[in-house]
Amino acid sequence: MLYSTLLTFAAVGAVALAAPPLSARLTRCHPENLLSRTRSKSELDPYPGKPKVTFARDGSFKLLVFSDLHFGENPWDWWGPEQDANSTRLMRRVLADERPDYVVINGDLITGENTFRENSTKLIDEIVAPLNEVGVPFSSTHGNHDNNINITHAEEIQREQKVAPRSYTRFAPPGVGGDQGPGNYWVPVNPAPALVLWFFDSQAGIAKNSTFENQIPLNDWVDQSVVGWMESEIALQNKAWGPATERGAIAFVHIPPHIVESLQQTLNSTQDPGLNADELGEGSTQSSWSLETTGNDGPFWDAIANQTLLPNLHAVVSGHDHGNEWCKRSGPSPSQDIVFCFAKHSGYGGYGQAEWGYGVRMFKFAPGSDVRRSVDTWIRLEEGEVRAKVRLDATYS
Repeated sequence: MLYSTLLTFAAVGAVALAAPPLSARLTRCHPENLLSRTRSKSELDPYPGKPKVTFARDGSFKLLVFSDLHFGENPWDWWGPEQDANSTRLMRRVLADERPDYVVINGDLITGENTFRENSTKLIDEIVAPLNEVGVPFSSTHGNHDNNINITHAEEIQREQKVAPRSYTRFAPPGVGGDQGPGNYWVPVNPAPALVLWFFDSQAGIAKNSTFENQIPLNDWVDQSVVGWMESEIALQNKAWGPATERGAIAFVHIPPHIVESLQQTLNSTQDPGLNADELGEGSTQSSWSLETTGNDGPFWDAIANQTLLPNLHAVVSGHDHGNEWCKRSGPSPSQDIVFCFAKHSGYGGYGQAEWGYGVRMFKFAPGSDVRRSVDTWIRLEEGEVRAKVRLDATYS
């Protein structure tokens, strides 16, 4: 059963019609109002032959984010497999309770340094099993632990595409993403599309040609080549669907942009609620392992925060730092005034403390809401507790 997600097959041989008048394009951007003008947009479909991702029948859209699952730790003893079983239990429970329309796995699917080479990609089978069982569409980003001697981002993507029919994870074109950052792509949510989900690869980890005695670190930031690709993709979207002001967007990247370190210094626990147990510093954000590389994620941040390119970007969402789960508006520059959100440590593998809890970050566009203007988000723990709920709109922070 596919929850409430409507999946319609891509039209074949669609004929582009004339664009609607300006007055029609300025109507409220919720799915019911968009249905009447869907076919007036020329076709731009990155998933020919796959079902389209759509809003629910009532016009709502619920998105669930798993982060830092860390499967595959200590496979040589009882502890590691037990943590994977706990993580699978969590996934099945929250999927059954929340019934999302879409799922994101936001990096560090596998603890690559702990896995055995001969079966490392088969851990993907375990991770996607709960998603396959319910048939929910989903996408993945990848983290520093997904690049290691025994695993790479590319190998995880290939395996996921093979064993998960509802996976929308895909490769960036050749030359985009740097040496080990192939997972840059976007997913449209129809009709219209009214919403675009962006996924970026922050690379990092250890090069596959390393040895355990001589480990070669990878760049820990979204490669600059992604910026030109992103600008080109947005230009194609604007040509096919009209200006970006007509669409909402959410972006996902595993390692937080470097600017997030400064955001933590001015957190207000009332307006920016959520666990804040990880102090950010060396290794906790992009381009932070060395003073020589500080700022190398700047081109990516400047592009993603550019309100000319993505005027209705609701949030940039990252994992990586397991003890944090807050949101914060970047500001104060009007041209880069966007919200950053940590996801929630979902996996029982990886570092953490029991009192932090395990769970997911949720996003929901309410029925009839203007998907360009606001979205609700909160943390949901495994047992059902809800905390740190905020509405991301023009008044937030």
